[in-house]
Amino acid sequence: MGARCSKFSICWFQSHLKATILESSDLDNGGKGEKQTWPSFTEFSLEHMKAATNGFSSDNIVSEHGEKAPNVVYKGKLLKNDLWVAVKRFNKFAWPDPRQFLEEARAVGSLRSERLANLIGCCCEGEERLLVAEFMPHETLAKHLFHWENQPMKWAMRLRVALYLAQALEYCSSKGRALYHDLNAYRILFDNDGNPRLSCFGLMKNSRDGKSYSTNLAFTPPEYLRTGRVTAESVVYSFGTLLLDLMSGKHIPPSHALDLIRGKNFLMLMDSALEGHFSNDDGAELVRLASRCLQYEARERPNAKSLVVSLMSVQKEAEVPSYVLMGIPQGTTSPKQPLSLTPFGEACLRFDLTAIHEILEEKGYQDDEGIANEPNAGHLELQETWRYCFSS
Repeated sequence: MGARCSKFSICWFQSHLKATILESSDLDNGGKGEKQTWPSFTEFSLEHMKAATNGFSSDNIVSEHGEKAPNVVYKGKLLKNDLWVAVKRFNKFAWPDPRQFLEEARAVGSLRSERLANLIGCCCEGEERLLVAEFMPHETLAKHLFHWENQPMKWAMRLRVALYLAQALEYCSSKGRALYHDLNAYRILFDNDGNPRLSCFGLMKNSRDGKSYSTNLAFTPPEYLRTGRVTAESVVYSFGTLLLDLMSGKHIPPSHALDLIRGKNFLMLMDSALEGHFSNDDGAELVRLASRCLQYEARERPNAKSLVVSLMSVQKEAEVPSYVLMGIPQGTTSPKQPLSLTPFGEACLRFDLTAIHEILEEKGYQDDEGIANEPNAGHLELQETWRYCFSS
């Protein structure tokens, strides 16, 4: 039989681990003009989600407030294609109407951009409501700005974060999803290459009737306090608060920042760790942009497209990869999670041909002519199959 792949062979096992991908030309590729491949949007079963998160283990929680959060985010791994994911588990009362939840999830899941941590699936089974997104291994903007350990974020990287975030908002707006709920430094994540991405989770509210802002009221758009409604202009206001975060390395209330700006004391806003690493002209331009975003009257704020244009003109070290600016190794991924394997899988992992042959005999394995293999012949066939599958 040589190197053919029968239904019990390792080639079958390997082929069922390949990722399902969706090719799309409808993407924001950061101006690269390249064709990208993305995981297709999938409606997962609850069993798949339990397997991916080790039964929603507390060890897999990655959300800010752990188990105390009303909606918990878990790190997981899809066993069918070896893909790391972030799984957001909603409070069971958050979305009582499954149809409404699925409609929202499918709409957000249709977006595909390099500027987003894309939504690749959901689960709506019984009372469970789950969102499944690409996992970003290099923490949040809040971590790198407010709680850095080795080095503060460089000025060039802060400018890049602002631009990429503006591009993400422009893309979402162009696709009819201009509303983003509770935009803050915890919603910006860093991928394998150190590039910032906007979490797709904020494109859906935390519940059907829930609040769009959970942060301190000092950072909430003034019109939201009056009406309780989030608008595209509200998102731009929140973008302005993020510009303040990037400039200062702190979470400064907009009212305090605007007082400093009006008093022409904008240098007092700047992060002391950046001293000598930025020009006053660049700092003044970012302050000007932030103050426009933070206008009390919503109609006086810029839109996402004009934010992109303004931020393009102040970029620095554009040729330097993000992972270099961030000081992280290129293409690093999350540490491997131990896989739960069947005895056959463990035998494959050990390259134990004797154990593999015994298991196949127990399963009634036969060759294509219907004749049970002798042990020696079986070993030879398995060796050939192994070489064929893993040398390609």
